[in-house]
Amino acid sequence: MTTVADTHATTGVEGHPDPALDIPPGYAPPAPQAEKPALTMPLPPSFTSVAEERQHRKEQLAGAFRLFGRLGFGEGVAGHITARDPERTDCYWVNPFGMSFRHIRVSDLVLVDEAGQVVEGTRMVNTAAVCIHGAVHAARPDVIAAAHAHSVHGKALSSLPGVMLEPLTQDACAFYDDHGRYDDYTGVVTDGEEGRHIAAAIGDRKAAILSNHGLITVGHSVAECAWWFITMERSCQAQLLAMAAGTPRAIDHDTALLTRGTVGGHLAGWFQLQPLWDEIVRSDPDLFD
Repeated sequence: MTTVADTHATTGVEGHPDPALDIPPGYAPPAPQAEKPALTMPLPPSFTSVAEERQHRKEQLAGAFRLFGRLGFGEGVAGHITARDPERTDCYWVNPFGMSFRHIRVSDLVLVDEAGQVVEGTRMVNTAAVCIHGAVHAARPDVIAAAHAHSVHGKALSSLPGVMLEPLTQDACAFYDDHGRYDDYTGVVTDGEEGRHIAAAIGDRKAAILSNHGLITVGHSVAECAWWFITMERSCQAQLLAMAAGTPRAIDHDTALLTRGTVGGHLAGWFQLQPLWDEIVRSDPDLFD
């Protein structure tokens, strides 16, 4: 005869079998799951001292040169990237004149003042670098870095009168209504006045096409500036290919602006370079020497 007590011992809620009494032999309940770690992504670093920030900018600069060399942006002794010094803000670090992009190390970089005089370093610097970058850094105190090189497709596009970088692709939209053009080519830049004209062509934008010369980009970090140059060069290549194949269809104004808001900001530019930075750090560790 089953008692009320027996019924309570063998049934659970509302008469269902008690799960505690219905476990197969050898069964072990699953272990409690550990909390998943928070997801992360790279972000621009912060610094505890000026010396630490200076070292970081120089390392980024040396890495950018290595990337430019790897991507074929070198053309003899032409081309330069600069990074403003975080303490002496009227001075900037630049590559030595006549050194291959592929060989530049942190210790090779030269510090130049606003008058174009070498403050630190033992190598001469390119006069054109002093004239162009000195003027750009003076005109744009917000700019940390500026990059100019004689890359093939930038030169080719610059030779087409009045042609701008069109919003033909998502990547090109980063420059939509955000780059200028300088059409008064007068030869190799050897005076400050020409540099000031180039700075004026950039204006408050991120880049400019220099007629019969090439491209120039600026950024709020070395990484951002380097990425703008790399993707601008590739966008020039895409535009030239599209023009050769037929009549390209441009992205409409509103969509181009919307896309620029996603891919054309300071953080987006910095972040886009990170895969290339990781590659060059792994393959070229001597850049830190």
